Amino acid sequence: MTLSLGRIHQIAVHASDLDRSVTFYRDTLGASLIARFDPPGLAFFRFGDTRILLEKAGPPATLYFRVDDLPRAYEDLKGKGVRFDSEPHLIHRDEEGHFGPRGMEEWMVFFRDPDGNVLALAAQQQPTS
Repeated sequence: MTLSLGRIHQIAVHASDLDRSVTFYRDTLGASLIARFDPPGLAFFRFGDTRILLEKAGPPATLYFRVDDLPRAYEDLKGKGVRFDSEPHLIHRDEEGHFGPRGMEEWMVFFRDPDGNVLALAAQQQPTS
């Protein structure tokens, strides 16, 4: 089966002034604020099934694709010559339940398109113990 990235999980956008950007996305655009972590300077909003991440220290933009099977998608793209920045790894364990059920884990792996734009594969899963 061929990998098809059809779902956007999250888009990260640089925010030089986090307070101003939170006000804009929440009050002007009417987005639902999921969570804010300051430090390090992050705010998450929900737009339908897609999250917007405002990042004070981040790159101009990062596009995250949601996949159901991260190891398989990773291997499939590696087989097509994609060079990854690292192995798939745990990014966040949601102990508070901000992004779904408490304890849900988010795993990601980052790579770049031909122009150097940052892309990522992302998967959510319950921890195995």
